[in-house]
Amino acid sequence: MGAAASRFPPNSRYHGIATATLTLPDGRQVAYLRRRFVPQPETLALLYTVRVAEGDRLDNMAATHLGDPELFWRIGDANAAVRPDELTEEVGRELRITLPEGIPGIENG
Repeated sequence: MGAAASRFPPNSRYHGIATATLTLPDGRQVAYLRRRFVPQPETLALLYTVRVAEGDRLDNMAATHLGDPELFWRIGDANAAVRPDELTEEVGRELRITLPEGIPGIENG
């Protein structure tokens, strides 16, 4: 196995993802980041939903709702986005704002 992925800050989607090493046929070793598995949106605890307004950008929405513009990828994960930039193309679209993966929410009811 490779070294721990501590090179990535806590707000990175790659934080906690392990690295591995591949030995090439010529003997050189190449370090690489292991695959990140995107969580299923329904497994993420919902905080609330928001509607896209004219001119919204995902980084600004992340800053407003998650406190950090670099957490835009969490909005993408929460809404099953293959291309997160498409999430703000439709004014009025409802977006899920969720807790991070592995953090349970409070059950309603």
